[in-house]
Amino acid sequence: MSHLGWLLPAQWNLPGDRELPWYVATPGAIVVIIVVGLLFRWLVNRAIDRVVRRASAGTVPGVIAGTKAGAVLADLRPGAGERRQQRAQTMGSILKSIAGGLIFAIVIVMALDQVGVNIAPIIASAGIVGIALGFGAQNLVKDFLSGIFMILEDQYGVGDSVDLGEAVGTVEAVGLRVTRLRDVDGTVWYVRNGEILRVGNQSQNWARTVLDITVAYESNLDQVQQLLQEEATAMYEDERYHDIIIEAPEVWGVERFDKDGAVVRVVLKTAPLQQWPVARALRQRIKARFDEAGIHIPTSFIPGQPPAEEP
Repeated sequence: MSHLGWLLPAQWNLPGDRELPWYVATPGAIVVIIVVGLLFRWLVNRAIDRVVRRASAGTVPGVIAGTKAGAVLADLRPGAGERRQQRAQTMGSILKSIAGGLIFAIVIVMALDQVGVNIAPIIASAGIVGIALGFGAQNLVKDFLSGIFMILEDQYGVGDSVDLGEAVGTVEAVGLRVTRLRDVDGTVWYVRNGEILRVGNQSQNWARTVLDITVAYESNLDQVQQLLQEEATAMYEDERYHDIIIEAPEVWGVERFDKDGAVVRVVLKTAPLQQWPVARALRQRIKARFDEAGIHIPTSFIPGQPPAEEP
């Protein structure tokens, strides 16, 4: 009973200052510890849920308002709401897991103390085990820390098209230890977060279609640029692409001279992951318009025949 003097009131004593028997007092103390632990866990989870709701709505708690995580969670740009909500829920799940594990460990140690187990060696051993894990499981710790910071910084999320160096594809799952993505061939890649040194995100906020069109040297480059601008603008004004192409297209002019002809570049700013469908549609439009204008797109082989084999 002496161990829980701060927790259990005097009414646990019988009249005449006699204490309850151990087989009654000890289970009672353990029950009180468990109830208090569950209550504290409930309060912590409620506080985390409240923070998650505010973060999902774009309102960042003052505690993290000035941090990089706060800036990310407060992102109010178009299309950021769904990403912000998913990120906030993921962070809330992580915080709940960590808080639940810590509370569970404390409850277990306090319960062992009530049954007469000397908890001093347990606490000391926990520190030693922690140090041993820190040295023996460095890769695992590195993976978890990298995963937490990737989520906090919103480097990528489920559905994003990313380049992780060795693997390129669409993200299917983001975990604390491993990120799973699928490439264009359907191959599933599992990449440890601690091994990701760089991330190229092709679908965050906006994307850009960049088309380099090669025309024969005898072509009128002013006419070529005018036709490219007209076709790109017509596509931009098309109602079907109203929410896909988000800015007026630009023709940047002659990019370089190749052995086959002059290369003219046209660019369009698009919604995330829409740069490839836009590029395919625009190529078809450009080909039809060039055919009407008699502008030749040079090729290194005759259509309908296989290309010449290299010597």
